[in-house]
Order: sequence, then C-alpha cells, then structure tokens
Amino acid sequence: MIGLTGPALTDADIRVFRDTRAAGLILYRRNFDTPAGLATLLDRLESALDRRLLVATDHEGGRIVMLGRSVTIFPDNLALGTAGEEAFAFRQGLVEARELRRLGVDLNLGPCLDVLTERYSPNIGIRSYGKDPKIVARYGGARIRGMARGGLSACAKHFPGKGHSPLDAHLRLPTIDSTPEEMRALHVPPFVEAMAAGVEAVMTSHPVYPRLDPSGVPATFSRRITNDWLRGELAFGGVVVSDDLEMGAVSETCPIGEAAVRAAGAGHDLLLVCHTEAAQRAAAAALVAAYRERRLPRG
Repeated sequence: MIGLTGPALTDADIRVFRDTRAAGLILYRRNFDTPAGLATLLDRLESALDRRLLVATDHEGGRIVMLGRSVTIFPDNLALGTAGEEAFAFRQGLVEARELRRLGVDLNLGPCLDVLTERYSPNIGIRSYGKDPKIVARYGGARIRGMARGGLSACAKHFPGKGHSPLDAHLRLPTIDSTPEEMRALHVPPFVEAMAAGVEAVMTSHPVYPRLDPSGVPATFSRRITNDWLRGELAFGGVVVSDDLEMGAVSETCPIGEAAVRAAGAGHDLLLVCHTEAAQRAAAAALVAAYRERRLPRG
C-alpha cells in the first residue's frame, strides 16, 4: 500500500502504481481538497489501472483525521474513554463508517488500542482510550463493531502495544523492556477484544521488545511476535499490516528494500510505504527479487 504526493493524479502516480503493482492507496491530508476531487482521483487511478484498489486512511478522531473537511470530527480517544459510555464509541464507528465509505474509503487504520501507563508516551497520548486495559478493550471493541455495521473495515493498532513507548517511532527506534507477563496482562487484552469484535486487520509496531524477542529486532521484523504470537497464540486470521516502513525507527535499522523483505518474512500481509516514490520503488523491487530468489515463500 502506497501514498500519493498531492490531490491531483499525475501520469507519474499511475506509473508508480503500475510498476510496483501496489494493492492499495493510503490517503493523507495532502490528497484531499473536496469530496468531488477525491472521487475523481480514485476513479481516474482505478480506471487507468483497470483494477480496484484497497483505499485506506488514518481516521482515529481528534487530531488524527485526514479528510477533515467532509467528516464529523469526534473527540480524541482519551476524551471519549473518560465519558463512561461505550455506546458513544459504537455510534462514532457507525457514523465514521458511513462518512468514509461515501468518500471511497474501504479501510480505517484505527482504532488505536495502545494502553497508557505512568511512563511518558510522546506519540500515543490522547490517541489512547486510557490507562485501564478494560476500558481500552471495551471502547475499541464497540467502535470496531460500529464500523463493521456501517460497512467499513477496521485495523487495530499497534500490536503488541506501545502506549508506554519512550520514543516516537516516526523519528527514532524505541525499546520497550516489558516482560511477556506485563504485555499479556496490560497491553494485549484490547487486541484480544478487537479480534472477538471481528476486526479484519491488525497493525504491528516498530519498537524493539527484547523480552519478547531476544534477537533484538523491531517487532515489524519479528516472526516471533507477528507469526508465533499474533497468528499462533492469539489465532488471528485476518490481515496483518505493517506500520509505515518509511518511519525513522525503520530507516535507523536498515534500508527500505531490506525492511520490506524482512517485514514480509515476519508474516505481514500488507506493507505500508506511504510517502516517497523512491522508497516505494525500492521496496517493490526488493520484494520481487526476494520472491524470485525464493527468500520469501510464493504462497
């Protein structure tokens, strides 16, 4: 899944989709002027490619809204989590599903199910429903059910939980030193509830969890976390999505092409390369080479 540079489709944009064979498009503020303009962009792109795309956006509420001039702006999750009524979350999911589907969006990259702790969280903060995993689970599950009722797919993030990450993964590579017992008790329950609610996708996170995977690789590259835990122990059968592979946490670790291959090898089904053509082309070329050389399975 890749992003575009602006609100108007260019021939270069079409070439990138053709050459990389990207399956999906992620929309940002830079891609949206008006609903009519967005409809034209999506129609022109899919017509040029002669195939449907999976269209996604980050629509968490609060400050994380990409198509803000045509949708209801709900309070951030932390405010909602203090309201004391999970029916609000269900209603939010239903309304945003109807609004986003009218705009051509298939997949909401949310809700954020990270649980806050007493530790400073520079990037999650108000994106979380709070410090109580039961509240996070209840509100997240209700919102996922609301989205499903309105025909919108949801993506719970960021597994296995990074509400206590000491660094912003957009910029740097964080290390989270929590034990498996702490993660299971505090950070994983909202994802279990999301699965019970029928969530269709789960997004992983970029931090290193040395006590979960002693190899010391980011969770994005960890087969132990993605495949053995999420797929195996938790029996998640939906789509496993990477966070953006152009983030600083990843570029600090390895080049984008290697990152794409390692994320696919860890068990991800959908890889996000959201911003630059050079990175998108490098990721696609590395994946093709890895499949041809049988470093990645074909099925």
